[in-house]
Amino acid sequence: MTNHEINAVYSLCKIHTDLSDDDIQKINDVVQNLSLIADLNQANVFIDCPTSERKHAIVVAEASPTTAKSVYKYPVVGKFAYETFEPAVFYALRTGKPIFLNHALTQEGKKVEQSVVPIEGINNRVIGTLIMEKDISDKLQNQDKLKTLTEANETLSELLLGIAENSPFIHEVIEESLFIIDSELRIQYANPSAMNLLLEMCSKEYKNGTSFLECFPNLHEVCLLPEELLIQEVTIKNKVFQMKKIGLVQNDNNSGSFIIFRDLTELREKERELTVKTVAIREIHHRVKNNLQTVASLLRLQMRRGVPEESRVHFIESLNRILSIASVYEIILSNSSIDDVEIFSLIEKIGNMLVFSDDHDSKNITITYSGPKLLIKSNVAVSVALVINELIQNCVKHAFTGLSEGEIAVTIQNHTPMIKVQVQDNGIGCQSTMKPSLGLDIVKMMIEHDLSGEFTIIGTSEGTIATVEFPLEREYES
Repeated sequence: MTNHEINAVYSLCKIHTDLSDDDIQKINDVVQNLSLIADLNQANVFIDCPTSERKHAIVVAEASPTTAKSVYKYPVVGKFAYETFEPAVFYALRTGKPIFLNHALTQEGKKVEQSVVPIEGINNRVIGTLIMEKDISDKLQNQDKLKTLTEANETLSELLLGIAENSPFIHEVIEESLFIIDSELRIQYANPSAMNLLLEMCSKEYKNGTSFLECFPNLHEVCLLPEELLIQEVTIKNKVFQMKKIGLVQNDNNSGSFIIFRDLTELREKERELTVKTVAIREIHHRVKNNLQTVASLLRLQMRRGVPEESRVHFIESLNRILSIASVYEIILSNSSIDDVEIFSLIEKIGNMLVFSDDHDSKNITITYSGPKLLIKSNVAVSVALVINELIQNCVKHAFTGLSEGEIAVTIQNHTPMIKVQVQDNGIGCQSTMKPSLGLDIVKMMIEHDLSGEFTIIGTSEGTIATVEFPLEREYES
């Protein structure tokens, strides 16, 4: 694989996907063997990766066999794949399951035998697909099928061109602007929506035989592209359209094209507004995190300047609460979501901060975590962060009194629609005679009022088990 190919894969993935550098490296590792795979199987092979919005896929690498004739005339790296035309690819991307010997049609109109295998990255996430395509058109060509195909094509062309006078249904069922142009790019048919588009965009009335390029000169290059199937976004007088060009081929000769325009202007404007709002929300999260860290820094500074010994523990507890809330926003800013927090990572971050940030009077305390990775909303995550902070902090402060070491185990369980979190230690066990603490009062208040859940704490001869259970999704009053 050349440096140019490596750079192309990296550039395409960075621009169009949300893959990490490690995921891109995994893709490049597969790319290094593409030529061997193509030669061994006498087939064209490709790698498609899902775009950031997950609506399309993009071809990031390809290899043609030197041991057989290539299926494609033109390179396809950098082109988008759409689910309508590549259902097997999107099935593999969504399910992580391979598909073998599936019959498909290429963008150049050739029939192929297609096999698709998912490529997995970190945490078994599907980051792309390896696709192999073999030309099987020779196997399928026989006189009866060619005759049927020709007759169907001619009937469809006649119908769309208006020759079938008794079937004037096109303008009634197609809301998009539909043009039919001949091989010399002259308009042979325009539905009512297309006629309106001509008046709006070009100030011209529809006439049979009018040059399509005279009306839309900026589409000259698109119309001359050789692909028989083309989907592309174009801009005409500050309006955005999805343009579909479908070639009409009869007896291997170009007899014209269907051109369909769908107005995407309003959709793209809404997407732009959503992007602006997303950026604003992330900026708010960033400022909240910075403000919390500033408050934490001020508390640390005050502690260094000196505080009464009896007040020091309260400063530390307040500092940990602030840092636990800040952890929520750090996790939000570290992933692609603007409002979702992965609860396992949140608990792990808080637990490690509490257990490993101090020597705890020379006690050797360890902590472990287990459970699935689940997403919760940021407003729920703030309450969960405070609850977990108090429970683990309670273990660290009280569970191992008089002991030289101790273990804390945090377990997350998904009992849809509920989440259950247990914090268990092997310490001295809580006693019913113990005084109520501010930390446990905070836990009860958060669980009952903010999370609509339940909280229990049980002391045994083997330690203490604190259990928190709350709904995965909660509808809040407006």
